Formats: sequence, C-alpha cells, structure tokens
Amino acid sequence: MSRHPDLVIAHATVVNSFGRQNAHIVVQDGLVTQLIDASEAVPRAERTIDAGGRLVIPGGVDGHCHVAQVTGRFRTLDDYRTTSTAALWGGTTTIIDFGIPRDAQETPLAAVLHKKELATESRCDVALHGAVISWDETVPWQLEQLAAEGVRSVKMYTTNRGTTMADGDTIVKVMREMVRLDGLTYIHAEHDPIITDCTEQHAQDGRIGIEHLHRTRPELAEEVSVKETLAMAEYTGAAVYFVHQSTPRAVDLVTEARTRGQEAYSETCPHYVTLDDSVYGSKFPEWFACCPPMRNAETVAALKERLASGAIHTMSSDHSCYDLSQKRERTDDVRAMPHGLPGVETRMPVTFTAMISAGASVEDFVGVFSAEPARINAVPGKGRIAEGFDADLVIFDPAEERTVDGAALHMGTDFSPFEGEALTGWPAVVISAGRVVLDGQGFHDPGSVGRFVARNGFHGHDSTVPAGLPARANL
Repeated sequence: MSRHPDLVIAHATVVNSFGRQNAHIVVQDGLVTQLIDASEAVPRAERTIDAGGRLVIPGGVDGHCHVAQVTGRFRTLDDYRTTSTAALWGGTTTIIDFGIPRDAQETPLAAVLHKKELATESRCDVALHGAVISWDETVPWQLEQLAAEGVRSVKMYTTNRGTTMADGDTIVKVMREMVRLDGLTYIHAEHDPIITDCTEQHAQDGRIGIEHLHRTRPELAEEVSVKETLAMAEYTGAAVYFVHQSTPRAVDLVTEARTRGQEAYSETCPHYVTLDDSVYGSKFPEWFACCPPMRNAETVAALKERLASGAIHTMSSDHSCYDLSQKRERTDDVRAMPHGLPGVETRMPVTFTAMISAGASVEDFVGVFSAEPARINAVPGKGRIAEGFDADLVIFDPAEERTVDGAALHMGTDFSPFEGEALTGWPAVVISAGRVVLDGQGFHDPGSVGRFVARNGFHGHDSTVPAGLPARANL
C-alpha cells in the first residue's frame, strides 16, 4: 500500500523570484516532491493545509547574522536556540552566521568549529562564514579545511583596527586563496584612516556621544573602501560580496564593476532603507547604534530605489543581539559602546513594506529575501519552491499589518529599532524542513533539529534565472 505524503499545501499561489503559479505543494521527508497544478485534485496526505489561494514563498535565507558573538568585552545575549526561534517567527528558515576569532589566540578554523558546535541547538538550518583578521603561513591550510567543512566564504573588515580589521596585504592574500578554493570574499567596507581621523576630531571637540555617531563615519569612508576593495578583487580575480551597504554610491560602484565583468554583489539591511539619521536626535539614540550608521533621508530614499530596481542583490538583517543595558553603558563615547541591531525576526515585514512602497513586486521581494542569498552563497536546496528543494515554505500574508512591539518579539533582547512602526507582510504559516513550526495556534518548537548546511563552491550552481520551475539543480 502506497504511503501518503507527509504534507500537502493545497490551492497555493506559489511565488518564486522568477514567477508564480497556482499549485498544490506536496512534501515528503523534508523535501518538495511535487508541484501539482491547482486545477487537479488535491492528493491525500497525512496533513493538508488549505492555503486558499494565499501566497506561498520560499523560506527566508538570512545571509548575515551574528549569533553568540564576542567582540572585545561585549558578547551578544543570544544563542542559537533563541536566534533560530526568532528567525522562524519571522519566516526565515536558514541563517548564515560568522565564525569570527574572539581574540588573537583563536584561529579562523577554531572560530568556525566553535560556532558549528554551538549551532547544534538551532531550530532552523545553519550555514557559516569564516573570517580572517591577520595573515600567517597557516591561513591557506585553514581555508582549505574550512572549504572541506562546507564553509566557502570568508569575511574581512577594512576597519576596527586593533580588533577585527584586516590590512590590505591580508585582504589580497585571502582573496587569492578564495579564488583557488572557489570561494566568496565578504567585506565590511569602511575606510579606517578616514573613520579614525574623523572620530578623533569629534572626540577632541567633545562630540563623541551616540547622538554624533552618524557624523563620525561619513558616507565617503564607505565609498572609498568599496572602490579600493573592488580594485583588489579585480586584481586577484576574486568574487566579492559587500555587506550592509548604506549609500547609493557604494551600490553604484558595485554595479559599475559588474558591467566590467567583475563578480561583485551588494547587500543592504532593513534599517538602511527605512531609518534615517534623525534617529540620533531621538529620545533613545542608543537603539540605533550600528556601523555604518543611519544616513540622511535623501540617501535612504536613493538606497531604497536601488533596492526596488534590483541593483541590490540581498537583504540581510546583520542581526546582533545586544540589550539596552549594554548599549547604555557607554552612550557618552561611540568608540566604547557595542554596535549592532537585533533584526532577524523583523527582516520580512520591514523589507516587504519598504520594497512595495517603492514599486517592487512580491517576486522582487522573494529575490532579496530568499532566492539570491541562497544562490550567491551556494546554499544547496534553498531559495526556491521546486521539486527536489527543501520544504522551507511560508504562507505569506502581504496585507497583514502589525505594529512592532519589541517586548513581544523573540530575539532575546529588550528593544527593536522598529518599535512602533506599522509594517505589512507577515508570515501566517512557517514550514521548516517539512515541519510546521508556526501557524494560527502559535509556535511549535521542533527542538534541536536544525542542520548544518555545507555550501558548495561559489561557481557550484547555475547563476542564470530559470524560465520556469526546474527540477532540483546542482546548487
């Protein structure tokens, strides 16, 4: 006697980044096994959810999260259980964290293996990026070991001297290794000499508190660093991915590089397309301590236009879970306070609200929320609803509006930078690896079932947008 499938989502409007269709989605053993035209009969299953024509999109892929991150004397207050639970509440079914050395004694390989062990508590799937701060003769071997572990990207910072900053020699050498290993170079691009001098000038003038953060890290510092890094990537032939771009000119530099044939990508974050630097004059400026800082309203509007036009490839949260007691410890000096915002749970509605207001489509939203983070990072089985892909699915309500209440969120902190914002586009049902983890009855904790996802090489999947729903590709 034939076995019924585990789950069927009936009468779904399936939305991928490249189009939509009306279908019944059949799920077995954590995979999408069939997409049956909605005009056909609904197949029998162990469980059936009638989508009633509602939109079903691929589960989100957040390519930039910091979980249990130690930076100097500060540690974010979350763990994988907390962050993965919050991700699922927000329709994200895969997070990509960073193994960043906590101090000079921890190697890049040890940092990743430590995070991989912590990730066994995760409720959703997890992939990892490596990080290199300084070069020594062991780095090539360590990067080979990371690639063998399925960690195919390495992050470097062009600022934060004395902690996470990598110098130009290190960046060039690591880029060469990433070309050899078919990997992707991640870059936090801010020009350190400009930022250091600007910050020192503000400190001398007594303007170094949180209310002056946006003035200590000018747009020029980001743009100069992007330009320099693109030159190093062109020289080495490396594929390069810029995290949290906050200015339209930074994005345009990447676009111009792509027209010259470079493999370069732009990421931004929800706060950079929705919040402007007036927040530093608000009652609680410490809620918005992040680097780069918020920009002026004109810059924010132009960046949102780049997002809606497709010039920005991915939207990541840059989730960093500090609480207000940590933020308020040194609001008098931006050099001494922790920077980073909680956002893994609110990435979906903030992004959707911003994009739709700028004229983008639901398909465009799916691209930056799920499809492109999976494709660019070569995460197998993610980012599409198609036969053979993971059953990471969200029944999505584009009309639902909620007002953000930081205390009601699940990120392990006591605030949200979007507090009080009315946002549209929230998950109604979330399915992770075929398990229903969120529905009208609330959250159903699946336990420590999240898998570590070994990524393929950067060129290990098709970079073209398919014309229709394909069978499982070699992602």
